[in-house]
Amino acid sequence: MDPVCSKEGLALYGALTGRRVAWILGLAALLGVVTVVSLAVGSSAAGLRDVLRTGLDGVIFWELRVPRVIMGLLVGSGLAVGGAVTQAVLRNPLASPFTLGVASGAGFGAALGIVLAGASVKWAVAGGAFSFALVTVLFILAVARMKSATPETLVLAGVAIMFLFSAGTSLLQFLGTEQQIQSIVFWSFGNLSRASWTDILIAAGMIVPALPMLFLRAWDLNLLLAGDEMAASLGVRVERLRLTALLLAALMTAGAICFTGVIGFIGLVGPHLARLIVGGDHRFLLPASALSGALLVLVSDCLGRTLFAPHMIPIGIVTAFLGVPFFFALLIRRKREFW
Repeated sequence: MDPVCSKEGLALYGALTGRRVAWILGLAALLGVVTVVSLAVGSSAAGLRDVLRTGLDGVIFWELRVPRVIMGLLVGSGLAVGGAVTQAVLRNPLASPFTLGVASGAGFGAALGIVLAGASVKWAVAGGAFSFALVTVLFILAVARMKSATPETLVLAGVAIMFLFSAGTSLLQFLGTEQQIQSIVFWSFGNLSRASWTDILIAAGMIVPALPMLFLRAWDLNLLLAGDEMAASLGVRVERLRLTALLLAALMTAGAICFTGVIGFIGLVGPHLARLIVGGDHRFLLPASALSGALLVLVSDCLGRTLFAPHMIPIGIVTAFLGVPFFFALLIRRKREFW
């Protein structure tokens, strides 16, 4: 090997890595700024100076704003990383845990909890959402273990189960009372205002441990993009990697939405935004996806709280309005080789 070419190649690789790291640090700094702004924004006049107060403003800050922001960080990072991993293992740029039917399963479970126990019984709603999201995960994993299963098979199975649970949710709305219908629809909008410290601990327990487990598999995910045969020839246990990655991604998604309701497009837009910034190397893509997803959720929540204050727009509506035009622009402007 020519030592000059080798040195030039190493220099170029080092410069590229430096730029990627710089972009990730920039995203982290921007997320820090948006986090501070989110803590200062609200219908109350309480701001960061009120942290040390012991009166009403202090209660508003610690019991409403701080849990809301922390839950937003967890939900955004979990959904975006889950989307990036799902796109890698299925080799489909439109894939996400929502595509696999996890959101529809959670929505049906929440609707069932509302009909059976009432919207005021929070644990029944969240428990139903998580249980049926888990049922969806187990179904997809069972399909994945079939010998003839391909990434396309998993996507089609996810679409089928998505329609099944959507029909079940529509049936519950048809049979429910007016108050139950309103509660189901409100849950489906997605909202961070319901977050409590207990919810945060449970959601963190399902999202935070999964992140480093997926980050450690970044090289394997890179190899998987070259095809199952190529990855297997380089020592990757393809079936185990696909099952593990899908399970972790879907569980993170279930943990995120069971307390907040459906927050769409983060699992699609977050990874693509990160890919535009740092490229497709999962060693950098996964951390950038976590940061961009959290950033999108907090920005959307701030917009929902301020655009029509004192009325608040549910975050799921804001993310849809932001995500749809971005996604169409992405589809139109990027070439096929981008994927």
